[in-house]
Amino acid sequence: MSQLDDRLAELGLTVPDSSKPLAAYVPAMVTGNLVYTSGQLPLVEGKLPATGKVGAEVDAEAAHQYAKTCVLNGLAAARGAIGSLDRITRVVKVVGFVASDPSFTGQPGVINGASELLGEIFGELGAHARSAVGVAVLPLDAPVEIEFVFEFA
Repeated sequence: MSQLDDRLAELGLTVPDSSKPLAAYVPAMVTGNLVYTSGQLPLVEGKLPATGKVGAEVDAEAAHQYAKTCVLNGLAAARGAIGSLDRITRVVKVVGFVASDPSFTGQPGVINGASELLGEIFGELGAHARSAVGVAVLPLDAPVEIEFVFEFA
């Protein structure tokens, strides 16, 4: 077991196997010492736990939790590209998309689910730059999609 796996176990979490792409792309791409993930949906065993717009069919607290699932899926994609999560030396960037009802303006709070979990997992190395964007619709009518950039050695 790796150090990061031990930390995840302490938090009661496990990183799933990387999901197969839903279209013509790869789950993660390495360039230099960075790994960029494709957008990660909150899939659990290949299925979305909910669909719809945050602020309408999906409440903000549930979406906050789904953002945490996106983190685990992002780590799975990164692991598939670099072999071991212990190689990650920093979380560089998080870009979060929230399928939003037109009146919903709490996108930062939803994506905080991902940011907070990355801090719990990586400590200071989990601090990152971030964007949280509201959009009209996401693939499969997912409420949240998140991209990650990790530095690794």
